[in-house]
Amino acid sequence: MPDNSMPKEAAYQVINDELMLDGNPRLNLASFVTTWMEPECDKLVMASINKNYVDMDEYPVTTELQNRCVNMIAHLFNTPVADDKTAVGVGTVGSSEAIMLAGLAFKRKWQQKRKEQGKPYDKPNIVTGANVQVCWEKFARYFEVELKEVKLEEGYYVMNPVKAVELVDENTICVAAILGSTLTGEFEDVKLLHDLLTKKNEETGWDTPIHVDAASGGFIAPFLYPDLEWDFRLPLVKSINVSGHKYGLVYAGVGWVVWRTKDDLPDELVFHINYLGSDQPTFTLNFSKGSSQIIAQYYQFIRLGFEGYKNIMENCMGNARALREGLEKTGRFEILSKDVGVPLVAFSLKDSSAHTVFEISEGLRKFGWIVPAYTMPANAENVAVLRVVVREDFSRSLVERLISHIEEVLKEIDSLPSRVSTKTAHVTPMVNETQGDKPLKKSVRETQEEVTRHWKRFMKGRRAGAC
Repeated sequence: MPDNSMPKEAAYQVINDELMLDGNPRLNLASFVTTWMEPECDKLVMASINKNYVDMDEYPVTTELQNRCVNMIAHLFNTPVADDKTAVGVGTVGSSEAIMLAGLAFKRKWQQKRKEQGKPYDKPNIVTGANVQVCWEKFARYFEVELKEVKLEEGYYVMNPVKAVELVDENTICVAAILGSTLTGEFEDVKLLHDLLTKKNEETGWDTPIHVDAASGGFIAPFLYPDLEWDFRLPLVKSINVSGHKYGLVYAGVGWVVWRTKDDLPDELVFHINYLGSDQPTFTLNFSKGSSQIIAQYYQFIRLGFEGYKNIMENCMGNARALREGLEKTGRFEILSKDVGVPLVAFSLKDSSAHTVFEISEGLRKFGWIVPAYTMPANAENVAVLRVVVREDFSRSLVERLISHIEEVLKEIDSLPSRVSTKTAHVTPMVNETQGDKPLKKSVRETQEEVTRHWKRFMKGRRAGAC
């Protein structure tokens, strides 16, 4: 901390000058997070930025707006409507907190039942695909739940429902299905998972439930694929999370989790406090948080309505198709993402014997584009891909500009000598080399490090400090 103060204008200029070196959020095609909202919503955000959401007694209207948002999302996800069946939900700081809360509810419900049955309750597990977002690994580690992952296969980059159900045992607190994989945008087959799990529950006497992680796809499927059964229409689906700051079209910092009925959220997890002026129930991992994202979500719901969201999602899918077609015309790429799913395009080089997707990602940085290159998870590590997320503010003209820049990068790297060997153009799980007469085996991690060395060299020095 400096010893002395400085004029406010100087402090602003110092920080503003440094922030100019950040990437352009609208050209950050790595992120699902919303980077543009209407000026009217920006005004509402700034007007409420000093409101602490947790002060429900002081800001009752803000609390009411959150409840309306939960209600609208619950109906969007086809929650049962009956006098004795009422859905409950809460706003969270993104889907990570939502998943933690849902996981805790499943763990506590499972423990309660095991105690009543006089059975051990110290070894809970959860079944997911290897394609899950890191927040699931955090939940498992932080709250001492074994994570049983269904490994991916080359050409099949989502959780296989058959294999998932095979992993279920009496200690499984739930099976987590992903509606919109981070890797390829693909929807997992929740309906098939539900049918297979229902059959297993009938055979074993268990009642293993399903949680749907709809962080990316929860605001896509209801508008583009209304007949797709993935939500509360399936009886075993007990909770769903969705990110308001992704295709909910709100700036970063808001997620939602909805439980099918009140019975699916154990009362003991809900705390009641009265030191802010009145009795207030709370079920969150944090306490204080801003109100602005909740208000922004409500603005989008009433401003756009079902029609507006549908139009935006259709436009995003149209731009994703245009990008896909443009990439296919180059003849250089294999498209890995599917037609049904989140509006993104994941693609790999057909021939990466001389150059890799990591070089393309690096080359696009010169034009300001941030396009991530990465390898697939376990059992598909040999596949390296690029991914472009198509958001509301990624227009058709930007699609065309990106395609032209990719073509320029391809021409440039074709004129350069190979920066990686054939062996490391795609990552292989185990590379055999020799050191004299002695075979030398490289681990997956070592091989990945070799492939991405030039990318790390490019990024070195651009970031510093704690992450």
